Amino acid sequence: MPFVDEVEIRIQAGGGGNGCLAFRREKYVPRGGPSGGDGGDGGDVVMESSERHNTLIHFRFHPEHTAGRGGHGEGSNRHGKRGRGIVLRVPVGTVVYDADSGEQLADFDQPGVRAVLAHGGHGGRGNARFATSTNQAPRRVEPGQPGEARHLRLELKLLAEVGLVGFPNVGKSTLISVLSAARPKIANYPFTTLTPHLGVVAVDEEDSFVMADIPGLIEGAHAGAGLGDQFLRHIERTRVLAHLVDVSDFSGRDPVHDVEVIERELREFGGGLAEKPTLLVASKMDVAGPAQLAALRAFCRERGQRLYPISAATGAGVAALQRALAQQVGRERKRAAKAPGRAPRPGEDAGEAEA
Repeated sequence: MPFVDEVEIRIQAGGGGNGCLAFRREKYVPRGGPSGGDGGDGGDVVMESSERHNTLIHFRFHPEHTAGRGGHGEGSNRHGKRGRGIVLRVPVGTVVYDADSGEQLADFDQPGVRAVLAHGGHGGRGNARFATSTNQAPRRVEPGQPGEARHLRLELKLLAEVGLVGFPNVGKSTLISVLSAARPKIANYPFTTLTPHLGVVAVDEEDSFVMADIPGLIEGAHAGAGLGDQFLRHIERTRVLAHLVDVSDFSGRDPVHDVEVIERELREFGGGLAEKPTLLVASKMDVAGPAQLAALRAFCRERGQRLYPISAATGAGVAALQRALAQQVGRERKRAAKAPGRAPRPGEDAGEAEA
């Protein structure tokens, strides 16, 4: 199934039913009286986050969604039936914007979140509502109000706590396949990963974190080069980044230049990516080139940054990296939990979020 992470849709809430103009015609009630009922309210368009969906592809082929109209009022003070509302289910991590103004309308960052994005129109009042002591036979009624219509842009941002970044073919897919049950495509050519993958990394029997394997970045990615910035949004919500750098002897790459390029792309994209805690990982240590590894080590010493050498193929250094990621995620969870008035994120409970 294709991965679809951005779509535009149009929604239309139901219009309200019209009020009724009617008078009683009952035996032994010679003058009768107004008996027109109210129109029913139109149905709302509601959106709800669901863990059963992981892409927005179901909206790609059905971009128009309309709720039911309210029923018209009838005589004998019978009110119209409320219009049928509709519920549109989206993956957890979906952000909804008004496509015309760019205003953010909803952020479905947890399962089961519901939001009314288009309200149904109110039903019109029937003539029975307008009876007074001086006007006992009113002929006034109200039409139903139209429902709201919106043009929406839906954007999916995956919910992961650790994001893997780096140039194409640096070993991100291999690493996530070793640390989790995710099975992305792995091959020796660039852009093997064409869609983001999520994997759950078990820390111990009770703790775990979600890792996202993001398609490889190249210079100019923030402006759309290569696979472009369409996937950078998926690491906006992460707590920690693991930056993989290829130090293999046969790659012909300059690892220091690669680090600087990726850091610049994250900075240019914005969204706070450059400020996230980042663990620098020397990948493919089983075939490391001495010159490449020495240059990267010297670069890290100058910056006072720790380097994590690993080989996902042999497993060397992977356990140490997993522990370091888990510790950093734990620190970021505690820091985020201290923020007042926020909802719990993956890996937290409600008590932590309220602390």
